[in-house]
Amino acid sequence: MADVNRGNRPLSPHLQVYRPQLTSISSIMVRITGIAILALSVIVVFWLLFAASSEQSFTAFDGLVRSFLGDLVLFGGMWALFYHMFGRLRHLIWDLGYCVDVEISSKMAIFMFVASTVLALFFAIIL
Repeated sequence: MADVNRGNRPLSPHLQVYRPQLTSISSIMVRITGIAILALSVIVVFWLLFAASSEQSFTAFDGLVRSFLGDLVLFGGMWALFYHMFGRLRHLIWDLGYCVDVEISSKMAIFMFVASTVLALFFAIIL
């Protein structure tokens, strides 16, 4: 029998009533940083291509990477790499059955952000 109320049914609540939690935002950020790392790996490929082609093209590309904008992109890539690493480590811990409480998971999400920022700043200052 056909559903006669098909157009009259209310839509199920989705984003209108959902309150994002630290763990969900952190999980989304891990996925975004994974995609960003993949996109930034293109810089490494171009660096190798320009290094193999000629000294002038490598010098031009190296100047672009070492500019202020290049430094910002590389810093963001370093932060994304650390954040993604901590996110994968968190999922490994969860897969082992540890730290799955909401309170501990929220603290882990904050730790991921803080530790990624501290490590990225530390290595940016050293390098």
